[in-house]
Amino acid sequence: MGSQPERAEASKVDLSDIGYTPMAQVSEPWSHDKVLETIPDDELGEISGSRSPLAFFHLLERLKTTKREGWRRFGINRGESIADHMYRMSIISMFAPPSLAPRLDMGKCVKMCLVHDMAELLVGDITPCDGVAKPEKSRRETETMDFLTGKLVSAVPGGAATAAELRAIWQEYEDSETIDSQYVHDVDKMELLLQMVEYEKRGRGTLDLGEFANVRRKMMLPEIIAWADEVLQERGRFWGAVEHVRGEHGIDGGVAAERSEQQEAYYQRD
Repeated sequence: MGSQPERAEASKVDLSDIGYTPMAQVSEPWSHDKVLETIPDDELGEISGSRSPLAFFHLLERLKTTKREGWRRFGINRGESIADHMYRMSIISMFAPPSLAPRLDMGKCVKMCLVHDMAELLVGDITPCDGVAKPEKSRRETETMDFLTGKLVSAVPGGAATAAELRAIWQEYEDSETIDSQYVHDVDKMELLLQMVEYEKRGRGTLDLGEFANVRRKMMLPEIIAWADEVLQERGRFWGAVEHVRGEHGIDGGVAAERSEQQEAYYQRD
C-alpha cells in the first residue's frame, strides 16, 4: 500500500496529461538513442538482448499517446493519436471497391495501414511547421525502423521473422511503387479528409481546416479519388449551410494560399 509520505507524494502527480506524449526535444543530429534517453527506464524495460518482446510492446503504446500534430495547430489538443489514424485506415482499406479489390493483397494492405507510421513512436508526427526537411524526416524514420525491427527484437523467439515482415511492409509503403502501397497512400489521405470534415462539423463553422483538402490532388487511384470527392462534396454542403463562415476559403482550400514553399512541398509529397 505504501507509507503515508509515499501516498502523499503520489497524490501530487499531475494526471491530466498522462495520456499524452509530446515530441521529444533532443539535440542535433537527431538519433533514436537520444530520444530513448528521454524515456524513463522503468517505462520500457530491457531494450536489447532480452528474449522478451515487452520493451517493443511498451514502445508501441507511444503511438496511442502521440497526437497528430497538424490538428494541434488549430487548437484541437485532444484530437486523434497516430494509432487512432492507423486503426481507421486499416478498416477503410478492407472496403476496397470491387474494381480494385482483385488487384490487391488485402492482408498486406491492412498490415501496411497499421505499420506505415510506426516510426513516429520515436520520431514524432513531424509537420511543415517543424522545419524538418523531407530527407531528414526520412532518415529519422528509417533509422527508427531499423532499430525497432533490428536490435530491439532480434533475440525474441520468432521475432526476427516478424520484424523482417514489418520492415519490408514499411519500406514498400515508403517506396510507393506497388499497387498495394499506392492504395494505402490513398487511404491515408482519405482518412485525413474524413477527419478534417468531422472536426469542422464539430467546430460548428468556427474551424476552417481547408488547407488539408489539398491532399486530394495527390491521390492516384480513381476509386479512392471518388470517395475523396464525395467527402469534399459533403464538406461543401456543410459550409454552404453555415451562416457565418470563418474566413473566405471555407469550401475550397482553407489557408492553403498562405502556406510557405516548404509547407507546400510537404503537402505535395508522395
